[in-house]
Amino acid sequence: MRKSLIAATAALALAAGGAAMPLAQAAPPPPGPMGGPPMGGPMGGPHPHPWMRGMWHHPPHPRLIAPGTFALMFHPKDRQLTAADVSAIATGFLRWNGNHSWKVIDVKPVDDAHIGFAYATADGSVIARFTINRHTGRIRRVG
Repeated sequence: MRKSLIAATAALALAAGGAAMPLAQAAPPPPGPMGGPPMGGPMGGPHPHPWMRGMWHHPPHPRLIAPGTFALMFHPKDRQLTAADVSAIATGFLRWNGNHSWKVIDVKPVDDAHIGFAYATADGSVIARFTINRHTGRIRRVG
């Protein structure tokens, strides 16, 4: 009984494989949205699904702010930052990152194009010094 059951299972597997072989060798359907290989992918073309575009080359990254959230903000060529603006920006950066114990000190102009500031602990010891370009807003660490 057991040998006949094993033989029947083997015969069924062979028959299924033999029937599937011609189907596997059939010509693939023409490429396109209704069949065939996908139009996009690692090697080319736009992906048929808009939500999948870019996922082949760029894995999804977590973002704090979605692109385009502040698209209505105007970015002037010259930001005309003052010492008060720099102090507010530096303090905002601390708060944004959850740091409520450090403070911003020594906010003063360094030259015509830069304003310097420093981050310090609550007791006043300096952690790092930075300059910010008053025209472009670019921040650079200097110490």
